[in-house]
Amino acid sequence: MELRGARIAVTGATGFLGRYIVRALRARDARVVGVVRNPARVPDLARDGVELRRADLAEPDALAAGFAGTDAVVANAALLSLRRVRWEDYREANVRGTANVLAAAHAAGVRRIVQISSVAVYRGHAGSVHEDAPQLTEESAGRFTRAYSLSKALAEQLAWRRAAELGLALTTLRPCAIYGAFDPNFTAVFRRLVGVPVSVMPAWMRLPLVYAGDVAVAVALALANDASIGRAYNVTGDDATLWDFYAAWRAAGGPTPLVTVPIVVPLAWRYDHGRAARELGWRNRPFADALRETFALEAAAGAGGRS
Repeated sequence: MELRGARIAVTGATGFLGRYIVRALRARDARVVGVVRNPARVPDLARDGVELRRADLAEPDALAAGFAGTDAVVANAALLSLRRVRWEDYREANVRGTANVLAAAHAAGVRRIVQISSVAVYRGHAGSVHEDAPQLTEESAGRFTRAYSLSKALAEQLAWRRAAELGLALTTLRPCAIYGAFDPNFTAVFRRLVGVPVSVMPAWMRLPLVYAGDVAVAVALALANDASIGRAYNVTGDDATLWDFYAAWRAAGGPTPLVTVPIVVPLAWRYDHGRAARELGWRNRPFADALRETFALEAAAGAGGRS
């Protein structure tokens, strides 16, 4: 797809990752339509020329109206919270919401879909996990399976089934823990962790953090490359430790404690993102560069990372 002049609908455009996706698409001269629950949440989007249409994931007819006249849909809106959330709420937003988005796209005559999934879909996380690794299923439900993870797995599996049934051209992207400006989850927690005089840091924990701006670039690359249709891609960070992230945070000018005590947490998650590199030309930017952009975006918004 040629992005210049294309009309791209983005669900959740006023949210954390959604704002980065809008930015990446507009940088390629796409015309973005934000399909969101609350168009007034981020007034800057409308001032920047983004068309905002109101629709909830639970409203198929409103979603279809929101997608009308567009060339592609980025299915980005989802429920993710570090607070305790009921399974039914995750199922409603992430699984049924996905079904509604695909049905609405089909009803609106939109064939091209990029879905934001997650590496949370995988059944195991040992070694370097590739895209064809086994996923969670309905039978995975139990006390040791996170409701969010199961909801994302079921949502992606449903998306592939419905895409085949409806003749939709689907690509799924699976990020790991995302950081960046306006993030209410990982970045907000990390900011609190380093915002006290004396803090501890899990120095040997390996977590492939990925910058929201890089995930957004993956969305644009997938839309621009028809070879991505029918493919899933891990879009995760490189093999690095949380201490590496902390060092980059400090180098980028982020606030840090007077004293930081490293603690041993010998956990490691690794995901193979070679497919995205080979087929899309996607890459991660260094932590320090991404964090400098994060702090600049927060300063420009005057939000201190909150939205």
